[in-house]
This record gives sequence, structure tokens and C-alpha cells, in this order.
Amino acid sequence: MWFTSDNASGAAPEIMTALQAANAGYARSYGADDLMAQVTTQLRNTFEAPEAAVYLVATGTIANSLCLALTCPPWGAVFCHEHAHVAEDECGAPEFYTHGAKLALVPGDHGKMTPETLAPVLTRTGTSVHGVQKGMVTITNVTEAGTVYTPAEIAALTAAAQGLPCHLDGARFANALAATGATAAEMTWKAGIDLVSFGGTKNGCLGVEAVVIFDPAKAWEFELRRKRGGHLFSKHRFLSAQMSAYLQDGLWLRLASHANAMAARLSAGLMAKPGVTLTHPAQANILFPEWPAGTHARLQAAAAAYYDMPAPKGREAARLVTSWSTTTDDVDRFLSAL
Repeated sequence: MWFTSDNASGAAPEIMTALQAANAGYARSYGADDLMAQVTTQLRNTFEAPEAAVYLVATGTIANSLCLALTCPPWGAVFCHEHAHVAEDECGAPEFYTHGAKLALVPGDHGKMTPETLAPVLTRTGTSVHGVQKGMVTITNVTEAGTVYTPAEIAALTAAAQGLPCHLDGARFANALAATGATAAEMTWKAGIDLVSFGGTKNGCLGVEAVVIFDPAKAWEFELRRKRGGHLFSKHRFLSAQMSAYLQDGLWLRLASHANAMAARLSAGLMAKPGVTLTHPAQANILFPEWPAGTHARLQAAAAAYYDMPAPKGREAARLVTSWSTTTDDVDRFLSAL
């Protein structure tokens, strides 16, 4: 019963099959492989963006950090939610790759910024030469609280961004689309997003993320930054093979839909238990339940794996994450142990 993270799951069989096929023979290196050309076409079609520049990297940290570096100068501020992944889980990589850009933290309930919470932080930034200047906005979808921005909410944020570049951290982008029924275009450039980190690793890939840049004029600079940062893979075909298989026949959305469905099943079961509440709305594949003291011991004795969280006195809290490989049996055994 593994609910620690969707990173804890293995790779989907289709991904492993694609890697095995890519291992045969020879291919051009550094992204010149034929599979990468196919990936570019697939992602352009997915986003309805025929001119978009498409690049692959191995981790979400570098995808986000290079996107931020591409669009925010060292003297700029990156406006993000106070609990965004770039703020709390990247070990300073965004600041490192931007050569010192400051993260301007924006409050908001349930992991989400709003135009009303963004506006004051924007207003007090860049008022003189003595402070950092307005740089860019980055939005995390699915959020770190497990909530989901709709395209309309994203459009409202980008409209409030005073013309700044806007990035979408989509480590769980597929889960957000599965939750809302939106298209990739509706969630990104049609809502004012300039570039997106398109996640694969958390949703069944072995280790690959795509960067999709809707302004191809920024493409060459991204290539240089990726190489200079040490993230241009020589045997690039193994990144390409994963992403191509991930996009083939809607696999990425099927995997995410399954993860979301398992979270919905788990949420319904939790809510049926006395004394259990959810800290945030259950909208994708991450849940934050609270339950009576003593529950951790009972669950852990049953070999349930998850992260515990701070909780009020007399209560316990947890973070539970479902994945493409979570089964109904996993969920039901967890609920039985609970």
C-alpha cells in the first residue's frame, strides 16, 4: 500500500517496451534522433501549437529552472504561490539557474494564487532601483495542495500579471487535464501561458519531462541554457522513446485518469470514516486527510506507506498520493486498515 508519492511507482509497461525498442541499433545523439522529431510533432499536435519549440530533460527541477531562467532576469522576481514546488522543493535550483532571481511568494488558500492575492505582491515589487524588478509568474497545476486550476482561473491570473511572461509547472499536468476535461491548449497558451513544463516522470515514465515553448524565438536560448547547465543528454533517444510512447494513443491521459480515479475512491472511503476530514479539496491524485491520534500506528502496522504531516494537538495528518499503478485493492486494504 504505497501512497508516499507518484514518484514511488514504477514505469508503465508501454514505456519500458519503448525503451527496449530504442536500445536496438544506433541513433543520432543530443536530440537529433528520429524519435525526437516524432515527439516534437506529437507535442505540437497535443498543444495545437504547430510552431512551438519542444525540448526534453530528465527531471522536473531542471525543466522548471530552465523555464524560469529563460524568462526572468537575475534582477527579477518570480511570482509563485508560497507553497509552490519551485519555492519549497527545488533546493534553490530556480535561483541558481536564473543567477539570483528572487522568488516573490504569493499567499492563497488550498495552494492556489488568485488575482486578488497576486496583485498586492506585484504592486509592491519593482518600485525603484533598490529592489528586484517584476520578472515573471509561475503557476503549479496540479498544485502542491492537490487542487486544480481551471483554464478560466489560469486566464484570470495571466490577465492580472501585468504583461509578464507566465509559466506553467505541469509536473502533474495530465492529472490536471483529466480532472477538468480541458485540452492542453485550453490549459496553456489559450489561457495566456507562454511556456510549460510538461511532466512525464510522475505519471508512468522512467524519467523524462518536456519543455514546450510557444514563442519559437526563445528556442535557441533555451538550447544554450540546457547545454550550459549540463542537461543535454547524449543518448537522447532514451528520453525521446519515453515521451513518444507516453503520448501515443492517449496513454498519458489514461494513466492520469486512473490515478485520479483511485484518489476519488480513496477520498470517498476516507470521508465515510468517523473523525476523518480533508484539509484540501480532493481534485486530482493527492489527498491531505486528518484523523484521530493513534491512526498512524495502526496504518503503519498494516504496512501502509505515506508521508505524515503536521497536525493539531490530538490529531494526525497525512499526505496520500495515488499513481497510475495504484489498484483498487491497494485503496480498499488501506481503508480496511484505517
